[in-house]
Parts: sequence; C-alpha cells; structure tokens
Amino acid sequence: MLFETMPEITGEEVERALAFCAGQVVRNLKEFTHKFQKAYSENGFYQPIENNYWTTGFWTGEIWLAYEYERERDGELAKRLREAGEIQIESFLHRIDHKIEVDHHDMGFLYSPSCVAGYKLTGSKKGREAAIKAADQLITRYHPVGEFIQAWGPMDAPENYRLIIDCLLNLPLLYWASEETGDSKYRDIAEKHIHTAIANVIREDYSTWHTFFFDMKTGAPDHGATCQGYRDGSAWARGQAWGIYGCALAYKYTRREEYIAIFKKVTQYYLEHLPKDMVPFWDLEFTDGDEQPRDSSSASIAACGMLEMIKSMNAADAAVYRKYAGQMVKSLYDRYAVWNEKESNGLVLHSTYSNHSPYNTCNHYGVDECNSWGDYFYMEALTRLHKDWELYW
Repeated sequence: MLFETMPEITGEEVERALAFCAGQVVRNLKEFTHKFQKAYSENGFYQPIENNYWTTGFWTGEIWLAYEYERERDGELAKRLREAGEIQIESFLHRIDHKIEVDHHDMGFLYSPSCVAGYKLTGSKKGREAAIKAADQLITRYHPVGEFIQAWGPMDAPENYRLIIDCLLNLPLLYWASEETGDSKYRDIAEKHIHTAIANVIREDYSTWHTFFFDMKTGAPDHGATCQGYRDGSAWARGQAWGIYGCALAYKYTRREEYIAIFKKVTQYYLEHLPKDMVPFWDLEFTDGDEQPRDSSSASIAACGMLEMIKSMNAADAAVYRKYAGQMVKSLYDRYAVWNEKESNGLVLHSTYSNHSPYNTCNHYGVDECNSWGDYFYMEALTRLHKDWELYW
C-alpha cells in the first residue's frame, strides 16, 4: 500500500477543523450573505461578487455544511446560517428565472450545494423550484448526436462540440430532478452522458483527458485535449480528482459494476503520481522538487470521492480507501488549512484555479490561493469523516 507511514486525521482533529471552518463561515456572513465569494482569493482574501459566476454555489454549500454542524451545537448560529442560506437560494432562483450566466453545463455545481442542499435540509420550496429549473436548463445542452452534454459555448459551433470531465459532478442534479418530478428524461440524459464521458475521457493508462471532442455530424469520438492541464497528454490534477469523485457518483446512480473497477484504476493512477505529502501539484506531471504550484483543492475532491465510493465496497476495499482519504485530509489539515482568520478569510491555502503553460491556453489566475470549491470540498470531506452524511450531490 502506498503512503503506509502517513498518519490519518483523528476524530478530535476532524472536530477541531470543522469547528474552525464553521466559525470562519459565520465570520464571513457579514460580507457574503447578499453577495458571493469570488472564485479565488487574492492575497488570501476573497472579494465579494454578484451571483453571476459558475462557482458561487460552493460558497452557499459551505453555509449549509456549517448549518449542519452548528444545528447540533448552537441554535442561534444555526438560525443565522439558515437565514443566510435562504437569502442565497432567493438569489439562485432569481438567477435561473432571469437566465443570468446559465448557458453552460455547470448547473450542478451551482444548484446542488445551494438549492438541492437547502431543500434536503430545510424543505425549501424555493430551493426545489430553482433546482428543477436548473435541471431543465442543463438538459438543453444535451446532444443526441454523440449522447453528451456540451460544456461551453454556442451549441452549433464545431469547436465547442465537446464535454469535460468536470461535468460528472453536474449530473446528480439530473438524477435528483427525476426523483422529485417523476420524469425520467433527466435521468436518461444523465446516464447517456456518464457512459459517453467514462468511455472517452479515461485513457488506456487510466489518466484522464480534461476535455473530449466529438464529430458534430456523426457523434463519433474525435480527440481529447486539455484546457487547464499542463499539456494535452498530461493529467490535470483537478481533472483526475473529478474522475475519482465522478466514478463514485456514476456507480451510485447507475450501479454498473464496471464503474467500481474504473474508479480503482483512476484512483491508483492519481495516488501513484502524488508527492510525498499526498497533495498534488496542479498537474500530475509534476512532483517533489518541481518548481510548480500545488492544487490542494484536488486532494479534497479526491478524498470526497473515495469516501463516497467506500459506501458501496466490501470491507477490505473500503478500509483501504478510507485510509487514503483520512491521510489526505490529515495532510491538508497539517500543511494547507487556514487556522488564522487574519491570514485569510478562506479555508484552505495553496490551490490553483488556472495556471498558464507553454502548451495550454489558460489564463493565469487564482494560483497559490484559496478557491471556493477547494474550501467547500475540504469541508465536505471533514463532514463525511465526522458523520454519516447525506450528500448534496
């Protein structure tokens, strides 16, 4: 077993970390109740933005995770957090009603940790309404020719006829919508996209493509490429983590046994390309000794995926992946987590949003900063380690 000598996070450490995270969320409510956090911090601090970017749901998800934590401890804090979450749900309903920056595939990232979560936790009717409308929006991006949901851009543009690995996390919104409405159309599209994605974004060595293109006329697979990885043939660290969590969710919703085997292989590739502290550089091409930034958010996402997958594994396999997840979260806790609100208003340092290289077309921003999904998935991983959690996805 890899990383045998790495310690796992203890129950006491999980409690301490969750208490700090919940406290940090509460401290941030003054600035981020009617506004949202920018996708990434600048010099350690998030700036407020309107609800008009693909990442805003993660901040609301942190509010709901903090609410879950505090409702067992402090009724007044829980009330404040619930009220803030409800205000944000209003914003998400307004956003989908007025079609504000929703012409892309990230409806799940936006509406699962905000509105589906609020509905599951409080019975919010507005949360339910907003999330179903978001599911309706998401399926407008489905291509029957190719059987996938297009990630970005105009639907009639050949250069945009592609999916990206991240979308595996958007699909639970569709399964939830079918459960809520009794209409199978959402689930049917999700299942077709899952099959298409897993058949194409995972390479023979179980590394992953960030994005995969299809022939617009025939729907035939065309080629893989990267947008955010170091180069086309490398494995973008966050993309590999989306693959880990995405395979776990794919099995949860489809019960296809082959997805467990694929999960194990994709996870093994990830583990074998980690540095000594188990928190990857921004691309798995790099390791200890390379002068490259880390992406701590990738480790949090991967840990969540492992903790989800173990629910469906035999005891021996579950123990293996439970240990890896506990070790990763311990490393984040020891070396990456924010512990001083004067240092940052985020939760986890040393994430990378988008890093330019000679071989990709990325912008360079949010490098070696906190980012909103990194904070959210760190808090989700802690919550999973703390209790039997009903996931928002």
